[in-house]
Amino acid sequence: MEEQRTCGKGLAENSALPAKVGKLIDSMAEILEIHIEALDLQDDSRREHEAYRELVSDHRRIAARLDETARRMAGYRDLPMGRHEMSAMSSPKAVEALEKFVELEDELSAMLQKRREADRKMLAEMSGTTGS
Repeated sequence: MEEQRTCGKGLAENSALPAKVGKLIDSMAEILEIHIEALDLQDDSRREHEAYRELVSDHRRIAARLDETARRMAGYRDLPMGRHEMSAMSSPKAVEALEKFVELEDELSAMLQKRREADRKMLAEMSGTTGS
């Protein structure tokens, strides 16, 4: 017997997205922090230092909120199924919203793939394993 699909279970399944994005944002904050450590504050790097410091703070705050949201979404797994107006669930507005979401998923996937290639190249250069 197949388990009933509910909105609560859907929320719990979809919690992986904000959880993973939060981890990615937090990882970017770590990279920015390490960059700060590399700055020589004896020259003109103070403005860059301040900019990075603010961005680290922003990224940490965003990551924490995404993690909190993901945990809350996952916590709704057993949310009782409410009655739904099915015409609203398949309305042009609902279809347009899902189409926009899928389009953004495609754009994000392409952006991440492009970044991943550049980041892997940079990683190889940093670790001295450039083997072309």
